[in-house]
Amino acid sequence: MKHSQSMATKLAFLSASFMVTSAYAIQSALPQIKASLAISQPQVEYLVTAPSFAVMFFVVLSPLLQDWFNISDKHIIMAGITLVGIAGLVPAFANNYWVILVSRLFLGAGYGLYNSQAISLISVWYQGHERTSMQGWRSAFEQIGNACTLTISSLLLIYAGWHAAFLVYGLAFAVMAFFAWRVPNDTHSSANTDDGQTEETISPITHEKVTKISPLVIAILAFVLLIKMDFIGMEDRFPGLAVAINGAQFKGTGTYLSLMLIGATLGGACYGTLQKHFGYIGTIYIGLVLLAIANFLFGFGGNNFMIIAAGILLVGFPMQVLTPLIFNILPFMAPMKLQTKITSFVLIGFNFGAFFSPTADAWFNHLLSQPLSGLGLAAPFRIYGVMMLIIAALIFLGKHVMEMRSVHQGSLAPQKQSINH
Repeated sequence: MKHSQSMATKLAFLSASFMVTSAYAIQSALPQIKASLAISQPQVEYLVTAPSFAVMFFVVLSPLLQDWFNISDKHIIMAGITLVGIAGLVPAFANNYWVILVSRLFLGAGYGLYNSQAISLISVWYQGHERTSMQGWRSAFEQIGNACTLTISSLLLIYAGWHAAFLVYGLAFAVMAFFAWRVPNDTHSSANTDDGQTEETISPITHEKVTKISPLVIAILAFVLLIKMDFIGMEDRFPGLAVAINGAQFKGTGTYLSLMLIGATLGGACYGTLQKHFGYIGTIYIGLVLLAIANFLFGFGGNNFMIIAAGILLVGFPMQVLTPLIFNILPFMAPMKLQTKITSFVLIGFNFGAFFSPTADAWFNHLLSQPLSGLGLAAPFRIYGVMMLIIAALIFLGKHVMEMRSVHQGSLAPQKQSINH
């Protein structure tokens, strides 16, 4: 593996994740697209979230395509990035909503082709602490890519209009060329994923080997859906809310969203330290409380732009504290041989949450009798904030019940031994 150790090669491995979150790069252009195409708020939000719908299918289909046609991880990643570049550029030359929407679905298909492989290829070529470090940086590269593409798209929007904002997807071809040049050739890695991973993990809850899928996986999936709907909804609605407060001439939302993504990168970077000092449960509390605060700032900010901006700037940090934590606890939820399937389910949950976000937020608006325009765009996040605090309370109660049960069982053990003797 010496040829995979150079800095340039490591950057090439990481570059595969640079474009994987670029579906959100055009968020700052949503108000202009909505006005130009004369479409509704949910319709314009679906231009951002529709790729996630396609990702759900292609995350499952991609490994099947690799098996059927014997395609290596490297080449499926190259194909996916190329499709991202082609499909991403189509809206730059289109004025029909449905043409743009279909192209966004193909964009999601490109992401889905290589999302899982960008993770697994690192596991194939790197081991031990270096693998852990590379996976951490891979997550950071997603946020760095998101911030860079959003910033470039916002600048293109300001100087050349909303069509030009989609030209940012041309970066995919540069990423693909760099990846193809530096990443070593490989065979389809499914046969190799068992190497070094056959040892089962020990659950920190039961202190026993994990031999079956935990029912908590369903709770994790529901949690993933909720936080992704919250995060994407806030990102999508911030531009419209900023324009409602500052006027139609305001085009500075891209700056705030980019700063939020910097905060998200810091959240991912701080995750290891937080978990080391506060443990899994303590880190979850921190993430949920900060997420609740961000939602309340955004939801109750009214026409005070600085309070709403504080909410959007804060939301990225707890989101990227909770996301790696979720993937980090999956080995305790299922045997190692089922980790790929469980990870795919969670990825589907994240993407379905992103896709369903406009619909869920519209329901919350209806529930609160708030309009889908103006200051009413902030209404759903009051509900999300309350939900985060309820989840934190449920986790606290569940932990307390388990501790009480453990103490009770421990007190019964000596009594059983005395009876047996």
